[in-house]
Amino acid sequence: MSRKVADCTKQPNEVGCTLVIIGEEEEVVRAAADHAVAVHSEADSGELRDWIRRDLQDEQSWLAAHVPA
Repeated sequence: MSRKVADCTKQPNEVGCTLVIIGEEEEVVRAAADHAVAVHSEADSGELRDWIRRDLQDEQSWLAAHVPA
């Protein structure tokens, strides 16, 4: 299974968040939901977790776009 990335910089946010979470899909969704509640004042819901899951990127694609060779 490939690792996934949740990247706060992909979405405009009022706090200027730059957090990136990388790991197995379920742990990233769980951590990103916890972060969204604590930092971005979102309500934890199935809808939030579904949105996070749809927005995840594959780690290798994300690294290729963000880390110089």
